Amino acid sequence: MIAFNLLSEPIRKYIRDKGWESLRPIQEAAIQRILSTENNYVLISRTASGKTEAAFLPILSRANFKKEGVRILYISPLIALINDQFRRVEELCEYLDIPVTKWHGEASRGQKEKLLKNPSGIVLITPESLEAMFVNKPYNVKHLFESLEFVVIDEIHSFLGSDRGIQLQSILSRLQKINKTKFKTLALSATVSDSNQYVELKNFIGDVENTKIIRDITPKPINAVFRYFEGTGAELPLDLLKDLYVQTRNNKSLIFPNARGRVEEVAVKLRKISDKVGGHQNYFSHHSSVDKEVREYVEFFAKNNTYQNFSIACTSTLELGIDIGSVDQVVQIDATHSIASLIQRVGRSGRRDDKASNLFLYATNRWTLLQSVACWLLYEEKYIEPVILKEKAYDILVHQILSTVKGTSGILKKNLISVLQENNAFKNISKTDIEEIIDFLVAKDLLEKLEFELILGIEGEKIVNNREFYSVFQTEDLFKVSHKGNKIGEIPLTIQVREDENIYLSARIWKIAHVDLKSKKIEVIPANDGKKPIFEGNGANIAERIRQKMLEILVSKKEYDFLDEPSQNIITEMQKEFSIFDINDLYSQRPLHSTNSNLTFFSFTSSKINKTLKIVFDAVGIENFYTELESAFEIKINKDEFAQKLKKLSSFDVNIDLVLANVLDANPNILDFSKYGKFLPVKFQLEILKNSYYDLLGCERFLRSLKIVNN
Repeated sequence: MIAFNLLSEPIRKYIRDKGWESLRPIQEAAIQRILSTENNYVLISRTASGKTEAAFLPILSRANFKKEGVRILYISPLIALINDQFRRVEELCEYLDIPVTKWHGEASRGQKEKLLKNPSGIVLITPESLEAMFVNKPYNVKHLFESLEFVVIDEIHSFLGSDRGIQLQSILSRLQKINKTKFKTLALSATVSDSNQYVELKNFIGDVENTKIIRDITPKPINAVFRYFEGTGAELPLDLLKDLYVQTRNNKSLIFPNARGRVEEVAVKLRKISDKVGGHQNYFSHHSSVDKEVREYVEFFAKNNTYQNFSIACTSTLELGIDIGSVDQVVQIDATHSIASLIQRVGRSGRRDDKASNLFLYATNRWTLLQSVACWLLYEEKYIEPVILKEKAYDILVHQILSTVKGTSGILKKNLISVLQENNAFKNISKTDIEEIIDFLVAKDLLEKLEFELILGIEGEKIVNNREFYSVFQTEDLFKVSHKGNKIGEIPLTIQVREDENIYLSARIWKIAHVDLKSKKIEVIPANDGKKPIFEGNGANIAERIRQKMLEILVSKKEYDFLDEPSQNIITEMQKEFSIFDINDLYSQRPLHSTNSNLTFFSFTSSKINKTLKIVFDAVGIENFYTELESAFEIKINKDEFAQKLKKLSSFDVNIDLVLANVLDANPNILDFSKYGKFLPVKFQLEILKNSYYDLLGCERFLRSLKIVNN
């Protein structure tokens, strides 16, 4: 009860009225430290362990709300998460008579204007909305936030290692500059691996010495069941869907396939099966292409439905901490791309009363089964992929240069350079590089010299005045999908999207009646012709440790009690196939399978290293075809020639800049993952490829240590 007694009386009353018997471990620890020290804190504990309250209970007790200005700023990666947290924080703040304001593109204009007239209380916001303030109304930033006491960053793991994370780092540095004192930062996460990652977290916050970690390692029991159904085509096997229906019909379930199209297929087909057998109709889809109002209805239905069962097929839109109430079980179809994602998804079930989480993993391919087993074993070992922070984010630097110049309506070049050098996000970029990039932007008319100041050039105005400017991640060009004037959702236009084709969307099948390219609209009608809908999958980067664990499983003779019989049979069959390789060093030894007509090199390394291997192989004349799922290269030269070329590569004597320049020249679209990379000089574009798309150091290490094991 030590922590409870430290809280203010209104907060203690809130806890009593809620009927809490005790505080959670993360809350006990956080309250005592936040109320007694001046440090920044990162709170790490599993999903639904009470992290939000662990942050807000002490800072609401400590912040001085009698003074003017916003005292607490909550930053979230998702608007939906803001809306969800708003309800929780508002209820808490009713006890303190503290105003809480949502500030994002979908929030009430009236509430925003009220806040501007009387800055106070708590503001919940996204990085993009903060960016928009800095760009368009920088005086609002100072007016609202110059007296900030605390910044809370929710789901910080979703920002780490991303362009959006660099943007947020920059925004936090800019906020500190206008702060009268120095606000404290609290960050919340469910998926940070171990102490090796603490330095990255502290660097992100920008004050390593005064940032401390509070971690609750209390485990949560998980019941995991693996099932295997061989897939032979683009659609899921019917037997899998029947089994999935039986498994979910009497439960509240979240089902995670790995692509939006697969989400829609699951929702539509489960509902069809339910119709045939007289089951319930509560089958929904939830992903970024589904209309916002439909998504919100699904979330409301799940959270407020006590008695009816439901199944929501979803993507990562329901992976983060949006509270949708009590979910009995989570289903994963084919392997997650990361252990961090698996942890987030597993944590969605058993949220109430600390019940065990129930997880069903379905696989349709033997390699996705193998990857699922590897991810599960690593999860049990408490491994999570390390986050690699970008040291030199040149592309985000371009974005922040344009943002700063626009926000100041003109700035001296030396002052701009000074501002950027003092920004925590760009501390590793030299003054020379910053100056070179500024001069390049001037030459390309993104910036313009006006006497002694820099202002936006004509091309820069076009970029900054576009509503997409505030986000640094690449957004898809989406077409609005409607039926009789009612918006159903949005989908990207691909060559497959054309009239008379069927599509899955919002848990139904629609026929495309008309595509209007000019207005970016698609008119649809309900489809009743039985024609198979189209959908696309997606790819993701797989970590090196996952692939190593896959190899470890293959070269062992272990059986796993969490696998059903078909799954274990498949793993055993794969182990027999790889038993021809005498591998005892998982770090350096890799199998090379040769027959009279084929030569296959299994690299079992990360996606980024494999992409680097691909261009290096091409550069030295190793003709190959790469398969990501199997982490395998089909080699088109003979075995002896391959061995000779690999021996040369072991010294990594490759002009990688020339290789990358040729790759970029042949395929400029390779840089499309970087929204602002195209506005940089070529030498910096190559650096972005090196640091974000490929893994040169990892590839060099891999090749230097590589020992081929032949069958």
